[in-house]
Amino acid sequence: MPTITPLTIYCATTMLIIAYLLGSTPSAVWIGKKYYGIDIREYGSKNAGTTNMLRILGRRAAGPVFALDFLKGFVAVTLIQILHYDDIVGNNDIINLKIAALFAAVLGHIFPIFAGFRGGKGVATLVGAVTGIVPSIALLCFGVWFVVLIITHYVSLGSIIAGCCFPIFTLLSPQTSKINTSFIVFSFVIAILLVITHRKNIKRLLSHTESKTYIWHPRKIVPPIGKNDEPKTGEPEK
Repeated sequence: MPTITPLTIYCATTMLIIAYLLGSTPSAVWIGKKYYGIDIREYGSKNAGTTNMLRILGRRAAGPVFALDFLKGFVAVTLIQILHYDDIVGNNDIINLKIAALFAAVLGHIFPIFAGFRGGKGVATLVGAVTGIVPSIALLCFGVWFVVLIITHYVSLGSIIAGCCFPIFTLLSPQTSKINTSFIVFSFVIAILLVITHRKNIKRLLSHTESKTYIWHPRKIVPPIGKNDEPKTGEPEK
């Protein structure tokens, strides 16, 4: 049986550090400050994520944030494929390392080193990472999320239901035979974590106080900035 070399351990560790640094890229914070002059973490849900950007600044700001957050999760797990050229690293090892990279990227998004360790919930980064591992399951979960959003206009409810469907789709997928046990356990862990991280949203949903999001007609209002409390439009600064 081949022995794991220090070089393999070094490469794997480096990939996980890169995954965390990619996740730490605070796209919502940087875009909000650069083009709108605000720290998005001070408004709305105070999360540095796509949903809060959509509610506060509109589609023009939310679109790039979602794309960048998705990509950093996708790239983080895709880079692990480099280790496949190491004869010591097998397919199961690759899946396990991708799961580790996913957690590293999401952890980076939630606690970004480049933004004072105050980030978002990491849902878009999670979706991007899962897409990099099993695209078909990620697409199904995204479909569930989108349908729930269109029907109810609750982003949080869509995320919770899509997350709970994740382990179900994993077990029913034709690719299950190719997916190791770690990924199946991982899918259940993600479902549980999504429920836990959305517990405040669940309380608001039950009390009918959760904010709705209308994807086709979002608000384009930037909150007051500065001492004069004068509102700005939802257009970026030149």
